[in-house]
Amino acid sequence: MSEQPLTEATLLARIARGEHTRQQFKRNFHNPDALAAELAAFANSGGGTLLIGVADDGIITGLSAADVRQLNQMLSNASSQHLRPPVHPHTENVQTHAGLVMVVTVPNGLAKPYLDQQGRIWVKQGADKRHVTAREELQRMFQCGGLVYADVVPVAGTTSADLDEPAFRRYLAQHFSADTAPAGLPLDALLQNLGLGDGLELNLTGLLLFGRNPLRWRPAYTIKAVAFPGTRITDTRYLDSQDISGTLPQQYTEALAFIKRNLHRVQGDQGFNSPGILEVPEIALQELLVNALVHRDYFTSASIRILVFADRIDIISPGHLPDSLSVDDIRHGKSNRRNPTLSEHAFRLLPYRGLGSGIPRALDEWPQIELIDEVSGNQFTARVQRPRAQWAGAGEQATEQVEAPVTEQVTEQVTEQVTEQVTEQVRRLCVALGQEAKGTKELMQSLNLKHRPSFLEGYLNPALQQRFVELTQPDSPRSPTQKYRLTAQGKVLLK
Repeated sequence: MSEQPLTEATLLARIARGEHTRQQFKRNFHNPDALAAELAAFANSGGGTLLIGVADDGIITGLSAADVRQLNQMLSNASSQHLRPPVHPHTENVQTHAGLVMVVTVPNGLAKPYLDQQGRIWVKQGADKRHVTAREELQRMFQCGGLVYADVVPVAGTTSADLDEPAFRRYLAQHFSADTAPAGLPLDALLQNLGLGDGLELNLTGLLLFGRNPLRWRPAYTIKAVAFPGTRITDTRYLDSQDISGTLPQQYTEALAFIKRNLHRVQGDQGFNSPGILEVPEIALQELLVNALVHRDYFTSASIRILVFADRIDIISPGHLPDSLSVDDIRHGKSNRRNPTLSEHAFRLLPYRGLGSGIPRALDEWPQIELIDEVSGNQFTARVQRPRAQWAGAGEQATEQVEAPVTEQVTEQVTEQVTEQVTEQVRRLCVALGQEAKGTKELMQSLNLKHRPSFLEGYLNPALQQRFVELTQPDSPRSPTQKYRLTAQGKVLLK
């Protein structure tokens, strides 16, 4: 089904929104190089639309039929002969009260970067465009186009002598056959065969996975971890901090240990001397850490940051998502391997369970994760919310918290408005309770839940707060024989 043609009213509505990153106004073009620069900027920056015949202030100046014929010829030349690789814009002419307006739509380029005749790369910056000159930005653009990958760039000055050879040999013995890694092959040749070097120098993957001292060559590729007592990064106090370096497996182990020692544990039904259950499932933390280490942008000389606050954990990776991916894409398992060689080897050394499955697995284990893609700041943040019961009294040692029992008698029925606000988790809990009082362990089994903090945060505490459930022993809320039952309001909800 074809799109409806633009009308003057539709065009005026678009013009009223003004110029922005995806929309540019131009009175006319008289130079194919100037037109090529605009096309390249859009193709390199996600695509957009040129409205030709419109002044910068949004006033329609219009084009004649002769202007449109000349522009069509210029557009054909600019898009095919003045750009490398060519782009393929779509045009539409709209008749207005002041003359024709040519609407030129440029799709997001799939073969970035697009260069003009002088070899310059243009990108959009707000409503304007700019010339890309910074090396790191150029590298990222070539990376997006699949022309170069940071993980296989040779690390100048390194040799196989900078390798932790015993660790590398153990890796070979565990994961490769004699056909892949023949016993008599020189070390440099082995590294080259496995994509860890070029025969002379280690590449970034070889250094980060097996280097004896990666920090010497790449001091920015570390993790900086800080734990704060409150909820603001501006807090001048901190509870714990650590600069984590070494190989990626070492960084992963130390970073996970840092997070775990700065989280609470819930004792629950376990014995008094047991270590308790981590307030956030460890698998979710593992997946997010591996994702940060393996899929970060290694063309950006910055450290991964781990910030543990009283209410959340932020894991911040250098590099926003590649422009073909969105947050919704990665939530559903879609991926774009920024570092394919690194990920190929890392899954044997880290708990990396497969392409695209890490984020969905983390969300399955702990749905309270916010994914934030910051294009302007060139970073990606995984924000893990901590259970409120653990941070409501920030700074105190928290254990399981249960709301005070509901003492007032409920005599009126639940209104439609209230029931619409009930979460699916609370509804499921009420169904699991039915007409019988049950304990925590029995309820979790009925709901097929294994992680106690998730049960408390998502099911039990909200049900108690909304007075659908009450304690059978309200005077002894922490009794080991404590059970829960539906209130009168809960029974109405269940009906």
